[in-house]
Amino acid sequence: MVRFAGEILILTGTPGSGKTTTAKALAAEGGSAKVHLHSDDFWHFIKNGAVAPYLPEAHQQNAVVIDVLAKAAEGYAKGGFFVIVDGIVGPWFLAPFTTLGVALHYVVLRPPLEVAIRRCQDRGGDTLTDPEPIAALHRQLSDLGELERHAIDIGDQAREQTFATVVEALRGGTFRLS
Repeated sequence: MVRFAGEILILTGTPGSGKTTTAKALAAEGGSAKVHLHSDDFWHFIKNGAVAPYLPEAHQQNAVVIDVLAKAAEGYAKGGFFVIVDGIVGPWFLAPFTTLGVALHYVVLRPPLEVAIRRCQDRGGDTLTDPEPIAALHRQLSDLGELERHAIDIGDQAREQTFATVVEALRGGTFRLS
């Protein structure tokens, strides 16, 4: 059972780290009512003029998207839901979340680069498969400075093990920001 009503979990990591798989499993788990906000959806809401979020010229667009995402998460959390925000939310995007006035957890899933690339390429569809932006995002999330304790090195572990590790960390308060 996962009971964190009124709290937000930001579940982040490189593409291919298992964010969405873990977020879906958390949302389906018994306990408090839950909302899964898949951040990619917030970028896909932009229908005209969207810039690929990993490009440097997307900075202003990304700031707007993250701000909207944080406000949506806050609304659900204040409504009594446990909110699981799933997406690439690096430390550089935390400010809109840290000012919300609700309990906030921050977990960074960190697989080895070759595992992240393989997983992205194996899943197919219209997902990111180009090793170059995957490697750039991996580098950006490889040194979190004072937030390094929020990283979980997951290797190539099975999804069930990643899920169990995240639940254990939540229960222990290990990754709480505020």
